Amino acid sequence: MLHGAFAAALTPLRDDDTLDEDAFALYADFLAAGGLDGVLALGTTGEGLLFSVAERRRVAELFIEAARGKLQVAVNAGAQTTADTVELAAHAAEAGADGVAVISPPYFPLDDESVLAHLAAAARACAPTPFYVYEFARASGYAVSSAVLERLREQAPNLVGMKVSDTPYEAFEPYLHVGLDVFVGPEAFIGRGLAAGAVGAVSALASAFPEHVARAVRERSDELSSLREAVERFPRHAALKLVVARRGVPMPPNVRAPLRRLTADEERGLFDALAPWLDHQ
Repeated sequence: MLHGAFAAALTPLRDDDTLDEDAFALYADFLAAGGLDGVLALGTTGEGLLFSVAERRRVAELFIEAARGKLQVAVNAGAQTTADTVELAAHAAEAGADGVAVISPPYFPLDDESVLAHLAAAARACAPTPFYVYEFARASGYAVSSAVLERLREQAPNLVGMKVSDTPYEAFEPYLHVGLDVFVGPEAFIGRGLAAGAVGAVSALASAFPEHVARAVRERSDELSSLREAVERFPRHAALKLVVARRGVPMPPNVRAPLRRLTADEERGLFDALAPWLDHQ
């Protein structure tokens, strides 16, 4: 079972918009050295929904290979269609992932019956690999209801947990009481969430500041709010890649369009804003 501090991992890209396969091993080493327990590949921070099915399969393979013996790997298999989600979930399990997560499809406001059918198909596809519902109402456009989770438990014996990224805390907290292992998404809730029974955190900040998040999980601390606020002033995906590169990992600042890189002025502003955290590494 997954537990502890996980990075919502970045996905390295070359200047020509292809996967930078050479960067995965060094990036995994960096995350492990920071004290993390695992990574979630191809989530929101990993630009997952912007890649083709073939690219996502390859990213999953690269992370699983790079992290072997160092980190646990969960793979977000959520996609726009159920067919693609099922294919990605099955592939992640076959490739050796320690867990498979699925975020509900965005754009169409699905009702409970549609969400249940989608998640149940994904869970069956990766069974018996542990299955996690990735709950993020702001990204999906709707929340996964407690009724869906209750029925999904009946249909999917491998359903074991959730990653919950909802805010404010009043939207997050109810998921701590549905009988599943919960990973905290918002760094501001790490301390409260763990104290209330969460089993760990899956953090975007951990993709570039792994030691800070590992410490916050160990100490049940909510201290990372100001760091998250500093990063969120800029295009987050490219900003985090710039930080990783500044910290010695060969991570190009490229992101998949329509995401964008930082301007030169933004890059200077980013490192000015992050100086309190970078100057004392």
